[in-house]
Amino acid sequence: MKALTVMADSLRAGYIHPTHVLNTLIELENAGGTAALREFEAHLTSGRQALTERGHPHARLAEAWLQATRFYLQESQRGAA
Repeated sequence: MKALTVMADSLRAGYIHPTHVLNTLIELENAGGTAALREFEAHLTSGRQALTERGHPHARLAEAWLQATRFYLQESQRGAA
C-alpha cells in the first residue's frame, strides 16, 4: 500500500505538508475505495498506539495522519449521502 510508505516516510522525516496528506488519501480512495481508507485507518490506529507507547518523537504526526484520515472518511460519507 503506497499510502503506508508515504506515511512511514513522513514519520521518519518528522514532517509532511497537509496537501501531500490529502493527495495520498485521495489516491488511496481512488485505488481501493472506502475499504482501503478503513484499512489504512486501522493501520494508523495500531501504529499510533505503538509509537505513543514507545515515546517516539513523531507520535503526534501519526495522530495527525489518523485524524486526517478519519475526517476524510467522514466527509466522503457525508458527500455520498
